Amino acid sequence: MGLTRKSTGSAVDGSELVIRKSNPDDRIIALAGNPNVGKSTVFNALTGMKQHTGNWPGKTVSNAQGEYIRNGKRFIMVDIPGTYSLMANSAEEEVARDFICFGSPDTTIVVTDATCLERNLNLVLQTLEITEKVVVCVNLLDEAKKKKIRIDLDELSLQLGVPVIGTSARDGKGLNELMDEVEKVAFGAQKTYPPKLSYGPEVERAIETLLPLVAPKVSGIPARWVCLKLLDLDETLRESLAKFLGHDLAGNVAIQTALSTIWEKLKEKEIAKDTLRDLVVSKIVERAEQIYQLCVSAPKSGYNSRDRKIDRVLTSKATGIPIMILLLGVIFWITITGANYPSELLSTGLFWVEDRLTEFCLFLGAPSWVQGLFVEGMYRTLAWVVSVMLPPMAIFFPLFTLLEDSGYLPRIAFNMDKYFKKACAHGKQALTMAMGFGCNACGVVGCRIIDSPRERLIATITNNFVPCNGRFPPFTKRKQ
Repeated sequence: MGLTRKSTGSAVDGSELVIRKSNPDDRIIALAGNPNVGKSTVFNALTGMKQHTGNWPGKTVSNAQGEYIRNGKRFIMVDIPGTYSLMANSAEEEVARDFICFGSPDTTIVVTDATCLERNLNLVLQTLEITEKVVVCVNLLDEAKKKKIRIDLDELSLQLGVPVIGTSARDGKGLNELMDEVEKVAFGAQKTYPPKLSYGPEVERAIETLLPLVAPKVSGIPARWVCLKLLDLDETLRESLAKFLGHDLAGNVAIQTALSTIWEKLKEKEIAKDTLRDLVVSKIVERAEQIYQLCVSAPKSGYNSRDRKIDRVLTSKATGIPIMILLLGVIFWITITGANYPSELLSTGLFWVEDRLTEFCLFLGAPSWVQGLFVEGMYRTLAWVVSVMLPPMAIFFPLFTLLEDSGYLPRIAFNMDKYFKKACAHGKQALTMAMGFGCNACGVVGCRIIDSPRERLIATITNNFVPCNGRFPPFTKRKQ
């Protein structure tokens, strides 16, 4: 994909994400964060109705852009896909990484979950390696308060070297303070000092060896981060990096020679290419744990023991599948049985109107083709669809939403992942198949939650073959 600094202007060729500024004082703000941390809630609260959605060029990954006006200044908010890491393993993570690295946002807001801050700090630390213009939003403070989790935001800001603001986005709390800091960072009024993360003596020596060769050839992105990525370069990053810089850095002869020498020395230290990433990740996790211990205090180590006990029941090999079948069976039974009554009422009312329309056409002496086209064709089809589809959808999706809000749907995906893997599919496909029960259109649209393009394609194809539930509304029995 790749995003260059030119892609934020008007003279783009249409192959990249286009973010047009109405004047030079506009600022582009990226919203990053793990899935389910309230990132979209923050985005929606700030942008309101001044937003639009689309797909990242060349990707089946959606993006949302919106405007936020503050003190007469216009901020273009870009809600990038939720990701756990910038070490891209999926299309969503590639999009997030490339926009933060090469999209040149004026500020990146990293939204974190106050109830599981340690895990979220991994993404924060990786983002700080790429850009200094970061503001950390610690969201869901209200949920953390319920669990008696206390976060020292000042100490967290000191450890990260960037502004840290606590929010409860659902209630709109803290958002003004958040945008105050974003404005300062975006316009250069607030300087940030993110600390350098150490990866151990061997990796640091490798970076120091590459740095004199790499630094003169890069601009707009940190040379140290590029050196680290050259040691563990994947093809998607190589393409994006080459497009941004205008040349293939990894193909440079001097850099290739240096990398060969570096890897010979690393092998002497028993560090192979397949273990380097593990070493880098472990250092990030260790640092995140250190910061967490300094800044967060929980009432006791078992404050989330209730959730763990629930997990042991809902994801157990013995009880996980039976509970899943029971819950989904109950929801489907309620949907099918419950939909019969409103379906019958709707069909009775709508087809009573059809009879009146038929009588009206006869009264006017309208030609038979007019009656056939508008009454028996257009109106009857509309009545049929509304009577059949509306009641089950109005019942099923609120119930399915309750399962999602309770956190049970990820557990279903976890339970089914092993079995779907045997069919070369993905555990999340269990959710899309459930959504497609009765109408595969919903299931096909839901396939976008699956990370792997290959598994997403498999899910899309198989969901197309999910049969209709076989319900026939009462009005099908009426006399013609």
